[in-house]
Amino acid sequence: MKPLRLLPAALALALAACASSPATVDAAAEPADGRDPSSRPMPNVFGADAVAVDEAFVTAPLPDSEIDSVASWTTPGGDTWLIATAKESHQLVVYDGDSGEFRLAVGGRGEAPGQYTRPNGIAVFGDLVFVVERDSHRVQVQRLPDFAPVAIIGADVLRSPYGLWLHETAPGELEMLVTDSFMADYRTETLPPMHELDQRVRRFRLQLRGEALVAEYTGHFGDTTEEGALRMVESIAGDPAHDRLLIAEEDLRAGTTLRVYDLAGRYQGQNLPRETFKAQAEGVALWACPDGSGYWVTADQGRDRTVFHVFDRRELGYLGSFNGAATAMTDGIWLDGIGSPRFPYGVLYASHDDAGVAAFDWQAIAQALKIRRSCD
Repeated sequence: MKPLRLLPAALALALAACASSPATVDAAAEPADGRDPSSRPMPNVFGADAVAVDEAFVTAPLPDSEIDSVASWTTPGGDTWLIATAKESHQLVVYDGDSGEFRLAVGGRGEAPGQYTRPNGIAVFGDLVFVVERDSHRVQVQRLPDFAPVAIIGADVLRSPYGLWLHETAPGELEMLVTDSFMADYRTETLPPMHELDQRVRRFRLQLRGEALVAEYTGHFGDTTEEGALRMVESIAGDPAHDRLLIAEEDLRAGTTLRVYDLAGRYQGQNLPRETFKAQAEGVALWACPDGSGYWVTADQGRDRTVFHVFDRRELGYLGSFNGAATAMTDGIWLDGIGSPRFPYGVLYASHDDAGVAAFDWQAIAQALKIRRSCD
């Protein structure tokens, strides 16, 4: 077993991995200006068939932060924290999840525990927050509410990580999937050889042992055919009840969509309809009911306006689209179905224009699209 990078012994961590390090990426392949290909300007498109759903709030802009992805956490006292990654300021930004009011920013540029270099994807499980750092090639785990460092995962195998999805496989055990969108040359957007695209998603097995976290790298996957390959990847989400993963294909040259894989990592020969996505497929989130019904929500990242498309959970049939009054350039989205005083039926959070976060009341979305507001 090859050890992953260990945090200080006082944190009582035991991290391990079982795969060799990937080939070193040539420095010339790194983005020359610090901006990745997914940050380039999007086409001016507008979903004419989308219905209007006004934002419940849009946070005050932080134009120097480059907000990318979002997640939420319910405190022991019942408050909602909305946590966003800020790529340019190398921080996490925390808002009140009901009002959008700024609470605090944590971190700063660096590679020490509690610091970040271009944090991108984010997810919350229990009181743990998982942050993908593209330029440190790792996933950092911290414990809420203090953001105390817990673990560094994947620094010896990840090359250019972006998004992640967590799945509880057994009590105290998680599977973590991380998208890895390394390129042959970032400056020219040259893709790796097709056979290397089998490394587009990395798997990790995580075990929670009290305050400690044990991590093991268990392999990678990605289709290598023209139809199913993942050329530029970021967002990923899964549905264990239907043995399904949706993975955003962002490469406009290949046709942007969400590809359907199973949990074993096999392409299922199916994509969400490409004609639905007029700009670029980005964030994806699942609204799930215990009986297996529910909805997939996806973000179509237009420069002037983001259009959110909704699909049936079971059959992946298209159900409709909506847009806000202002929300644009959305990268990550997060569906919080717990309910709160402001949003009793849940809320969809979406990054907005690289500078903030928008919130959409799920009840308002359901009413506009004539879909269910609850599982009852």
